[in-house]
Amino acid sequence: YGPWSERRGFDSLVQVATGIAAVEGSMEQPGALPAQALDHGTGYLLAAEVLRAVREQSYDGGSRCVRLALARTAQWLMEGVPGESAGAIGGYGAAGQVTQAAYDGPDAWLAETDSGIGRLRYARSPVSFVDGPVDWARPPGRWGVDSARWE
Repeated sequence: YGPWSERRGFDSLVQVATGIAAVEGSMEQPGALPAQALDHGTGYLLAAEVLRAVREQSYDGGSRCVRLALARTAQWLMEGVPGESAGAIGGYGAAGQVTQAAYDGPDAWLAETDSGIGRLRYARSPVSFVDGPVDWARPPGRWGVDSARWE
């Protein structure tokens, strides 16, 4: 969907096309995010949208259509970068039109905690429910510290 719907690409190409490579790079060469953040971010949004759709369906039945795009996720990320914009993408919502309307800035979605590896800033869970947990049970630790078992 959206103005780029007939174009095919992947995370790294979308980073270049939306200006992320310019922001992350230098005058000599383009840069990139340290991970395939658009793939990961779009997947995170997809998981949240599926959970929202299932919840809404439990109230009134019917079906839902969830549409996401790497380019829209890139635009959403770039909105907080002063002087930069991925505005050529258009006004299509990464997780539907509700996402843009409900966006309150990054602080609404972030939290901080102390951990064994220092002070961490992290993304809050995309879902909540009555009598459910309001945060993760514990912060992450160093790699390899936890045993491979379910608790």
